[in-house]
Amino acid sequence: MSAFTFSYGPRLVSGSGAAAGIAELLPPGPCLFVTDASLRALGLADAVLAALDRAGREVRIFDAVEADPSRDTLLAAVEAGRGCASVVGFGGGSPMDVAKLAAYLLGSGDDLEAIWGVGKALGPRLPLVLVPTTAGTGSEATPISVITVGGSLKLAVNSAPLAADWAVLDAELTLGLPRGVTAATGLDAIVHAIEAYTSVRLKNPVSDALAREALRLLAGNLLRACDSPGDKSAREAMLLGAHLAGVAFANAPVAGVHALAYPLGGHFHVPHGVSNALMLTHVLGHNLHAATPLYAELGTLLDPALAALGRQGQAQGFVERIGALCRAAGVPARLSEVGVTAADLDLLAAEAMKQERLLVNNPCEISEADARRLYAAAL
Repeated sequence: MSAFTFSYGPRLVSGSGAAAGIAELLPPGPCLFVTDASLRALGLADAVLAALDRAGREVRIFDAVEADPSRDTLLAAVEAGRGCASVVGFGGGSPMDVAKLAAYLLGSGDDLEAIWGVGKALGPRLPLVLVPTTAGTGSEATPISVITVGGSLKLAVNSAPLAADWAVLDAELTLGLPRGVTAATGLDAIVHAIEAYTSVRLKNPVSDALAREALRLLAGNLLRACDSPGDKSAREAMLLGAHLAGVAFANAPVAGVHALAYPLGGHFHVPHGVSNALMLTHVLGHNLHAATPLYAELGTLLDPALAALGRQGQAQGFVERIGALCRAAGVPARLSEVGVTAADLDLLAAEAMKQERLLVNNPCEISEADARRLYAAAL
């Protein structure tokens, strides 16, 4: 066995109603509460905010986080948090990403422009609790924050100090999520599990075990959660699966699917989970020759009947079953459905090449010509 290192990430609290107890996880003093306006309007944050109030916490609410949060939004959150003793991120990946980086910038005083990339943020941060309200991004489990700069380019800070002190999984917060959100976020988590399992950098036995269990939970419960939005057991399985996938890819980083998905979000504002789903089977097909043994293992995990086939058949069966799952979940199937045209393919391919930190993790090379071909196939 090769040598490896592994970080388990935040301490975890899981259970129905667990989010109402977050005051016990925070130090005394004012708290910056990062969320978005739609969650506030739905009342999802009400119980948590009421619990913080009962505990005597002064809460400064920052609810201006948008999808694919911008640098300006992040810096506004930092300003709102001046003088706070802790940070809570409540919502999907966008509020949690802003919360992580705001907590770091407030605690360290570092210049944002100096810490883009991997391992450059090395200072202290404020105490941080993350509460996901979707089962998808796994952001509560990772030391990664992705921010959009210049209107379309996604940059990331990936450093250990961004990992939260606590992650709180409360399936009550995900009950009744619309089918589209459930499907897109669930498929995002499935991509995390697949790419962690097949990453050529830092893949290890612990990340493999977590990625396999994540994929089992997610693939086995996604359609139940889509079809029966109030199915609590399915929601709990999805939330745990998304978290385990997050821990896995925090250690064995994601790759080509994400690299090709990011330009779709940056330029066409396609939700991240939908972007991943649109490119998923195309990138899996591109990788098939290099990742056959690993895809075969995942294929028999999803469908034991594939064990009767050889490795090539098991791997091809895996790609086919993932494609069928995407179709059954009901996410958009073609780039043309989200506003992409043939005239956009050169731009997308060039933009994908900027995601070097992701492309190096892919089982095989994706050149600019490959990326254009894959976008064309998805059109």
